[in-house]
Amino acid sequence: MAKLYFNYASMNAGKSTILLQSSHNFRERGMATLLFTAAIDDRFGSGQITSRIGLSEAALLFAPGDDLFATISAHHQQTALSCVFVDEAEFLTTAQVKALCDVVDFLDIPVITYGLRSDFQGQLFAGSAALLAWADDIQEVKTICHCGRKATMVARLDDSGQVLQQGEQVMIGGNDRYLPLCRRHWKQSFGQLPPSPEPPQG
Repeated sequence: MAKLYFNYASMNAGKSTILLQSSHNFRERGMATLLFTAAIDDRFGSGQITSRIGLSEAALLFAPGDDLFATISAHHQQTALSCVFVDEAEFLTTAQVKALCDVVDFLDIPVITYGLRSDFQGQLFAGSAALLAWADDIQEVKTICHCGRKATMVARLDDSGQVLQQGEQVMIGGNDRYLPLCRRHWKQSFGQLPPSPEPPQG
């Protein structure tokens, strides 16, 4: 039975690598897959999913307003799809996540998405919020902070490597712009320290 999967992580956790390997596993067994990535992210060229370790694969682009159900349905009519993969899923709109639910429920095609859960200010992306609400299976792809703890947050850096606390939610970048952090060090980067304990009385 087909499901909608959401695999989320901080930056630099290897999400694209896992996606490309998973698609390869399907294709190696003669099963057709369809790959999507966000049109807004052109760091490695338009229409490409590229991992930090050098793996790359052509992908269809999605942008706000695109009808993903219609696109996937048209491809499925030409070649029966065994799985659909979506990279940069945080950039999906709520309507597009609903469309992916329809792909699962009415076309019976599994959809596996990968993306960030929250932005550099700790706020959910619209696509991630919808996936957290509606996905059948939610998994965390783990990476680590510089201290060795699990990184669940991401900090945005300026040109000199200093942490930014304000700005637009979306700014495309890689290791030069974003740093995975544990919650403790993310809070410290924002100057969010707990109040000093009161000295004992008496």
